[in-house]
Amino acid sequence: MTQETDKVGSVSQSRYEQIIAELRDVVEQQTQGAFTIGDRALEIEPLRPRGVPVDTGSVRQSMLRLADDIGLQVSTVESYRQAASRWPKERRQPGVSFTIHRILARIEDEEERFAAIKTPPQDKARWCADDANRRVGWTVDNPQSTQEKITAIHQLASDEEVAATVTTDFLRRPQVTAKVSTENKARVVEEFTRDEAVATTAATNLLRRPEVAFKAMGDDTARFHVNHAQVERSRQARESFERTSPVAPTVRHIDRTVEFLDLVTACHTFVAAAGRAVPGLRDRTLGQDERTIVHENIARVRATLDWIETAVDTGKTDMDEELARILKGE
Repeated sequence: MTQETDKVGSVSQSRYEQIIAELRDVVEQQTQGAFTIGDRALEIEPLRPRGVPVDTGSVRQSMLRLADDIGLQVSTVESYRQAASRWPKERRQPGVSFTIHRILARIEDEEERFAAIKTPPQDKARWCADDANRRVGWTVDNPQSTQEKITAIHQLASDEEVAATVTTDFLRRPQVTAKVSTENKARVVEEFTRDEAVATTAATNLLRRPEVAFKAMGDDTARFHVNHAQVERSRQARESFERTSPVAPTVRHIDRTVEFLDLVTACHTFVAAAGRAVPGLRDRTLGQDERTIVHENIARVRATLDWIETAVDTGKTDMDEELARILKGE
């Protein structure tokens, strides 16, 4: 080995081991001191058994006074008191820091707790804080597993502004978005587009992409809503024109003529398209799925023709629920 690899930081390996031995003695002294403070706090305010009424205000005042008199924060004194209550003197382990005792104190079952402190992880000679945190399900300082890293990120991003910034940064990384499933991507888009203004902008931009628009219009419900929106927009524009334009009465007769021509053109287009498509079925038998699809579309065509006849004969263009359901393909 080289001299550099023998070093830990700026000291040699042998000096590092001397420092560790010295500091373990210091930690042991601190552990004894922390337990002494916890024991005296318990003497002043013993923990009551469950179900026994406790004057929490009085306990708080006693702990505040004790903390002030010895120059510690009351939260520190309370932490020492709680840990001391979980570890009777005969169960405290020499050579194990107070921090480890305090963390493992979270184990509710006494026998399990007392056994755990004597059995560090299999690959370790002694407990470290991260291993103890893992044992009780707390967040670790140095996350190793994927789940620990995810938990750490969630905690760091608990602030809404931080979470928004982190999410934005992550979504800019192609290698990250590539690993997100299509289903989860769709959920993210839905969450981001709950706001109507955002949804409108996103939908407009997406439908400007020909391949997206083509696939979207393959969905009967989506196509129905788009067509309905176009009709509704035209109706609103017409109503606005008729309310505000001084020439509206003049063009009303022309409008009727245009609507008549549009309707005749639509019928002619359908007949012409059918005339081209149907002869192609000569000597060909469609599969069951194909026949089902064609019959469903024929039903929509029939319903539409009935609707046209009613509108032409009566002037009523209202669409009942059954017709709307059929046209949507439901």
